[in-house]
Amino acid sequence: MPDHIKKQLQAEIHQLEHELAHELPAEIKKAVALGDLSENAEYHMAKQRQVFVNARLGQLKKRMAELSLVNLANIPRDRAAFGSTIVVYDTSKDEEIVYRLVTSEESDVTKGLISTTSPIGRGLVGKQVGETATIVTPNGKRDLEILKITTIHDEVGESEEEK
Repeated sequence: MPDHIKKQLQAEIHQLEHELAHELPAEIKKAVALGDLSENAEYHMAKQRQVFVNARLGQLKKRMAELSLVNLANIPRDRAAFGSTIVVYDTSKDEEIVYRLVTSEESDVTKGLISTTSPIGRGLVGKQVGETATIVTPNGKRDLEILKITTIHDEVGESEEEK
C-alpha cells in the first residue's frame, strides 16, 4: 500500500479519535449543564456527531486493514492490475489516454488516476496488451484498446535500478 495513503488514513483516524475522546465529551458536558436535554439542540448535535465519528472510525479502520493485506506477490506481472499505468486508445474519442490504477482514496479522474473499483478500472483490470475493454458509462459504451501496460512490478524495478 502506498505510504502516503496509509499516512492520510492514519491522520484522519487520529483526528477523529481525538475528537471522540476529548472534544465531543466536553461539548456534551457543556450542553448537559444547560439543562433540559429534550429541547437542547447543542446536546443532540453533539450526540449525532458522536455517532457519525464512531461510524467513520469503523470505516477507516476497516479500510486500513484491507489495504494492509495488499500483497505485491499477488499482483500479476503481465496484465493490468493495481498500480499499473495503462496507455489505451479510446476508439469513440479517437485519442490515446493514460490511466493509472489506484486505490479509491487516491483516485482523481482529472489526473488519470482511476480507482480499481470504478467502471473504467474494473474494465481494465486483468486485460493484456492488444485486448479491448468495453466500458459502459452514463454517456454510452467506450472501447478502450490496451496499447501499453507498465505494472507496479515494472515501476518498483525501475526505481530500484535508479538507486
